[in-house]
Amino acid sequence: MNHPPDIESWLNLCLIKGLGDESVRRLLVAFGSPNEIFSANTAALERIIKKPLVKNLLRGADTDKISTTLKWLEDPTNSIITLADPDYPSQLLNIPDPPPLLYFKGQRKLLNRIALAVVGSRNATPQGLSNAEAFSEAASNAGLCIISGMALGIDTAAHHGGLRGASASIAIVGTGLDIVYPARNHQLAHQLAKNGALISEFPLGTPAIGRNFPRRNRIISGMSLACLVVEAALRSGSLITARQALEQGRDVLAIPGSIHSPLSKGCHALIKQGAKLVESTQDILDELNFQSTENSPINTQESESDSKPSAEDAVLLKLLGYDAVDVDTLCTRSGLTADAVSAMLLTLELDGLITSLPGGCYQRIQ
Repeated sequence: MNHPPDIESWLNLCLIKGLGDESVRRLLVAFGSPNEIFSANTAALERIIKKPLVKNLLRGADTDKISTTLKWLEDPTNSIITLADPDYPSQLLNIPDPPPLLYFKGQRKLLNRIALAVVGSRNATPQGLSNAEAFSEAASNAGLCIISGMALGIDTAAHHGGLRGASASIAIVGTGLDIVYPARNHQLAHQLAKNGALISEFPLGTPAIGRNFPRRNRIISGMSLACLVVEAALRSGSLITARQALEQGRDVLAIPGSIHSPLSKGCHALIKQGAKLVESTQDILDELNFQSTENSPINTQESESDSKPSAEDAVLLKLLGYDAVDVDTLCTRSGLTADAVSAMLLTLELDGLITSLPGGCYQRIQ
């Protein structure tokens, strides 16, 4: 059974147009359950919420929306988790505004798994994507479920890493669970539904609306023990999640990057403000005082490539450093011709040691 016996009353309460989560929580505190709320008289209700909202409450929710949701619940992988459900994430109960109900798809056993939020830029660098995936996989193997928002970029890489690890991954989405957004993450959503989980506080059919994504970020941080920011510009949405994490009493951690990269500015700002500087997964475990659940040593960073560059290529690799560099700059540093440098860069890229970037630049990833 995927839902409690009084699920229709919960849906009738939570799908009422204009009522809002805060009013729902106040009613639940006052009366205890949706059934008791609907049994209360008008005067009692008006002592808790405003008269126009009481009128909405007495009219009830759209019956078509309730029917659609009940039909959705016929799929055994779909659930609704209410505030009264013993599986409701305990961490989320400690935030000021927990959603009255959660739409859930996937493995219910993950709902109260100790978790790490991993967030960052949608327009991430290859190094950032690699870091997000490697750190998430190692943290997952250490016993931390990886929570992110299924956006492109860092979120997607974090989910892939978490799913490869032992503790899986949960996506908190900003749409109804009957919609996959962004559409190109359809396969990822399928993998999460099968081996991890997807969660939304938004009713089925809710499209991708800009204001909903910052709102869902409080659930990403709220379900987690800490929030790791991998790459973020100064005005990144990831910093909203980091701020919410701090307000919820969660630890904030950040991976530093190049002083020249705009996508490192947000992480550096967080570190200046007191976020833990993270260079390895062990740094995360130490900060959280978390004992790894695996016996083997933690793979704290990206695995090294099996390919060993030639002596000449190794010199160029060293001259490249870890910032993005163009061919002309490498020619100046090395004293080699553009043709020679280009040939060596191709070899290094094929060996998986560097990656090409837009604008004719290259970046070291090993």
